[in-house]
Amino acid sequence: MGEILRWLFDLAMRMTRTLDWPLLGALLALMGIGLAVLYSAGGQSMHLVVAQGSRFAVGLAALWALSRVSPSQLRNWTPLVFGASLVPLLAVLVIGTGKHGSHWINLGVFYFQPAELLKLSLPMMVAWYLNNRPLPPRLDSVLVSAAIIGVPTGLILLQPDFGTAMLVATSGAFALYLSGLPWWWFGMAFAGVAAVAPVAWFWLLKPYQKDRILTFLNPESDPLGAGWNIIQSKIAIGAGGLHGKGWGQGSQSHLNYIPEHTTDFIFAVLSEEFGWVGVAVVLALYLFVVGRCLWIAADARDGYSRLLAGALGLAFCVYVIVNGGMIAGLLPVVGVPMPLLSYGGTSAVSLLAGLGVVMAVRVHKPVHAR
Repeated sequence: MGEILRWLFDLAMRMTRTLDWPLLGALLALMGIGLAVLYSAGGQSMHLVVAQGSRFAVGLAALWALSRVSPSQLRNWTPLVFGASLVPLLAVLVIGTGKHGSHWINLGVFYFQPAELLKLSLPMMVAWYLNNRPLPPRLDSVLVSAAIIGVPTGLILLQPDFGTAMLVATSGAFALYLSGLPWWWFGMAFAGVAAVAPVAWFWLLKPYQKDRILTFLNPESDPLGAGWNIIQSKIAIGAGGLHGKGWGQGSQSHLNYIPEHTTDFIFAVLSEEFGWVGVAVVLALYLFVVGRCLWIAADARDGYSRLLAGALGLAFCVYVIVNGGMIAGLLPVVGVPMPLLSYGGTSAVSLLAGLGVVMAVRVHKPVHAR
């Protein structure tokens, strides 16, 4: 019996030695909080909790598997991974389904959102391209990187899915920024976007997207219509006070005042039931995850690993900021989930897979790399 226990212990140690335990601990804490809030927001439905828990299990399996892949191997696979991720992105334009366009592919057992794959494969591709080129990147490298970012972003905009397109583009742009590209390049890009904004308003944006922007600017102009989401979300946040109303006691969610209270607006449920104390704990966990990713990136010994881990960490930060700003009325509603809190499978699995890559960077450090 002692030999068997020793063998099992050694096996467990070998299987888990690639995991970064501080980062994993913060992620498990966020997932636990997410399941607790989901149970309350979903009307104490164990079905939702079990479904989301199973998705977390798949995501953790992907995290573990990718943490065992060395960055050098991942770098070799990057062009293939990026190309393969574009295939379902093209397919969803033909066979996809969604409330406002084609965002999902129905696989029978579950719905799959191809755009989520690009949150990982796009920064991988930008990091792969910049790795063997002089840094800071020259004009030709910047233009090629912009094309790498622009192609999948454009495909996602065709669905149309502005929120996910923005997040995907941001993940690639962070890899470019971390390569040493000066700030003024991004200032020029922002000025270019601002210049074409009038064209986008009249020719590209759908009516529901225009309504979201107008509602963001003045939600009280249509309090029972387009402004309902933001107004009720802000009421829930304010009603939570310092300590909150208590788990399962949030009136805004349980009386169905908060829309999408298990998905995009679940953070409002957390705010109402756990107050600013609960919000501070969750934000501290998010901050730790981002900080740990950036620490791992700074400690990486090769350019590809450094750019990729840093881009994934900063992109995670943007996901939190965009969803938090959205439910607080500081940003337009763009349908972005809160990481590991919102109900949904593809986003959770892709996020955990990306953090598995970050863990791989932490463990595998080639001595000969630059």
